[in-house]
Amino acid sequence: MRTNPFYDAWLFVTGQTGEHAASGMGWLLTLLFTALLIASIFIAARNWREDSAQRSWEHIATWFMRVLIGCMWFQGSIWKLPLPVSGGFRAAIMPISEFAAFDFHRWIAKNIFMSILPVLGPLVYLTELSLAVSYILGIFVRPLGVIGVLFAAHLWLGLYRQAEEWPWLYVFLIFVQGFLVVTNAGKSLGFDALIARKPSALGAT
Repeated sequence: MRTNPFYDAWLFVTGQTGEHAASGMGWLLTLLFTALLIASIFIAARNWREDSAQRSWEHIATWFMRVLIGCMWFQGSIWKLPLPVSGGFRAAIMPISEFAAFDFHRWIAKNIFMSILPVLGPLVYLTELSLAVSYILGIFVRPLGVIGVLFAAHLWLGLYRQAEEWPWLYVFLIFVQGFLVVTNAGKSLGFDALIARKPSALGAT
């Protein structure tokens, strides 16, 4: 049960949520998330130091929004654990077979997705984790952002007819990630900026 956004954020950062406990590897997830945030700040600081063009409120805002979307995907990936099929993931797939916007989508969910859950679960988890790593670090943001847009579009159409869902939520997620693609947000204080600026200097001090 949620309490308030600040307390809930603290529980997430410190690995004390129910999802962390259910994953069976909460401490490792907390360590990984902390390492990603530290790496993101380090990459941003290096860009800020080496490239004066990066020193703007626009780049800071883009970096901040990109990292938060990455945090969202990281949090969302946790309840796909433990692999290969968590109870939460199974419960999330079942409504698509009933509430998807189109008949063919419902048929696919019912006749294909539900029968390959042990394969689908790890694929979905790795996709969401990859999106989280990409956005938090700002690496390969454009290609991963396209995947994120398609992923959100699948959720939009897959849950469109479910009364408890608000379809605009997924539309917003599509456009936010589309913004990351169009603006090439990885080049705003991200690893993509380091690659683009001087590939030969990535190992330099």
